[in-house]
Amino acid sequence: MGKTNQSSVTEFVLLGLSGYPELEAIYFVLVLCMYLVILLGNGVIIIVSVCDTHLHTPMYFFLSNLSFLDICYTSSSIPLFLSSFLTSKKTISFSGCGVQMFLSFAMGATECVLLSMMAFDRYVAICNPLRYLIIMSKTSYVPMAAGSWIAGGVNSVLQTSLAMQLPFCGDNVINHFTCEILAVLKLACADISINIISMVIANMIFLVVPVLFIFVSYVFILSTILKIPSAEGKRKAFSTCSAHLTVVIIFYGTILFMYAKPKAKDSSGADKVQVTDKIISLFYGVVTPMLNPLIYSLRNKDVKEAVKNVLCRKCSSEGM
Repeated sequence: MGKTNQSSVTEFVLLGLSGYPELEAIYFVLVLCMYLVILLGNGVIIIVSVCDTHLHTPMYFFLSNLSFLDICYTSSSIPLFLSSFLTSKKTISFSGCGVQMFLSFAMGATECVLLSMMAFDRYVAICNPLRYLIIMSKTSYVPMAAGSWIAGGVNSVLQTSLAMQLPFCGDNVINHFTCEILAVLKLACADISINIISMVIANMIFLVVPVLFIFVSYVFILSTILKIPSAEGKRKAFSTCSAHLTVVIIFYGTILFMYAKPKAKDSSGADKVQVTDKIISLFYGVVTPMLNPLIYSLRNKDVKEAVKNVLCRKCSSEGM
């Protein structure tokens, strides 16, 4: 790509796996299958959470929010990712890049906060069961979920606006699957120290603080579980939060690796992103949303029973 000034940058080229054509067909089939599982699995969670009155609880309200968020998060990038395999023109407009960056950032930050809210719900359920209905009333958990979405949106507006206001006077090739903010920042030909500082602050708020909150919550949860006299009681208590803990470990384990230390421009390799980073990005961007409904449904009797009830009601209505 030739040198251009900022005003002439109307689109970005998404390099993706262009350097590995032998892998594109494999990844196309793999990602398409995972995306269909994401839509089906998370869609089922949302439907049963709404249709089954037994699941009208804070835990499943948060879970349905998480499922809707995962659908939005993956839908903001996977269709473009898949279409790039079917055409030789792997481009995205400047405004389209900004929209995609906003959606992915908003959904990611929202999920960080939402997972911490779910940890608080499990803390109250296990450590203060007699006060659970009072503390986690509808007037409490609905604003908690809404606050997660608002916080994620505000952070995304800030980070996206700072990134898209930068001058892009060099190559417009993004060596990534999508308009990932760290890859986009490497193309800027101006000082990005403000972007790095804002991302560090955002990381503290949306990664470090929620992780610490979840950690402290589970310290109290485990302490309470260990005080339960019977082994069966301990097993039942731990099973109520094991699915959430599994999702937390997978989600934060991958995203912390990618974003805990924001990267500045690398003058020695500004046009090269390690393949391992792309695979990790794919992992938290596709695999984690796919695993969420599987983890919750396979380890949760209430969800499996709700799915059966919804299917039975549908079969009964079709037979009448």
